[in-house]
Amino acid sequence: MISGASIVVQRLAEGICKRGHEVLVISASDRGSHYMSRHVGICVIRLRSFPNPIRVNQRFVLWSRREVSNGLNDFLPDILHLHEPFSLGLGAALASRSMNKRPAVVLTIHQLPWFITSYLPPLLNSHRLVESLIWAYSRWFCQFLDATITSSDTIADITCEHLRQRSVVITNGDLTTFSNKLQSLDEAQALRAKYSLDPGLPIILYVGRIDADKRVDLVVRAAAKAISSVKAHLLVVGNGRQLPEVIRLSEALGIRQFCRFPGYVTATGDLPGLYRLSRVFVTASEVEIQSSVVLEAAATGLPIVVVDSSSMPEFIANGVNGFLVRPRDTDAMAECITLLLKNGDLSRRMGKANLELARRHSSDHSLKMHEQFYRSLIRNS
Repeated sequence: MISGASIVVQRLAEGICKRGHEVLVISASDRGSHYMSRHVGICVIRLRSFPNPIRVNQRFVLWSRREVSNGLNDFLPDILHLHEPFSLGLGAALASRSMNKRPAVVLTIHQLPWFITSYLPPLLNSHRLVESLIWAYSRWFCQFLDATITSSDTIADITCEHLRQRSVVITNGDLTTFSNKLQSLDEAQALRAKYSLDPGLPIILYVGRIDADKRVDLVVRAAAKAISSVKAHLLVVGNGRQLPEVIRLSEALGIRQFCRFPGYVTATGDLPGLYRLSRVFVTASEVEIQSSVVLEAAATGLPIVVVDSSSMPEFIANGVNGFLVRPRDTDAMAECITLLLKNGDLSRRMGKANLELARRHSSDHSLKMHEQFYRSLIRNS
């Protein structure tokens, strides 16, 4: 299972490398043990790692300063770009301070404190305390940074309020992998056969992790209400700790026969085609910094139903390229899904508007913005 943040890192590393720059990536080992490799011209150092107890098939680095320090001193970067501020990020930030030529250090913010506390038991009643402690740690961590990056103005406003410094806003989309162009004339037929999808039924699509913070249970509840009036498939693509629970919920709601749970599907495989095959994309997550999957759905011309929370109003204009519904309002979500399933003209009009949205957030634009920002950091260092 791959997270949205790791996908952003991979696109950035590969894109910057293709633009003629040398790139070193330091990350958790997928094997558990330390090793080095090369990937499309990029040197990759994989550090000893341990299974993440709250994420399926993900691993984390416990402490890494010595290994990171060795890697940085061998590579001598101009820019040290961090993507988390804790174990590996902290080790890298501390290691950079002892280098003969300190690189400019920047952090992309992929999560906010309440994204983390969404995993805490609701009866614990300590969310505010934990969040305040994380913000305090984050302010302390900023002493190691020359700048921060966020992918939306909404998140930049929130972090500025708590961190007392303004982030640079650079969005992350992908028009290369995801588009509305069919790969073959029989793409739809082949995918429907492979994933046991009835050719006569439209598809409600969810893509992403199936964990507590993503609230996939609400998508299933909304889809069940929509399916009661318009027969359709619910296709839930992804993996996570709550997958068995979500499957049981579909059984309890009486829609299991209409649901498909294929697990993780790669972006280089069937995923773009499954977006193109679907009628509407839905997510009930309230914790999106930007949402890679929303921009993927937009790039394939899908209308989108999302929660009016976090950064989503920046990307979805209610009634124009999708619908914004109140958090946890499954009735409203079901109504929007039903309308898009019934009204093909509205669905196509919203999908066309999303193609324009995706063009404004292309990977090429993101790479240019990152490169310009890196150069400005070097000039000012």
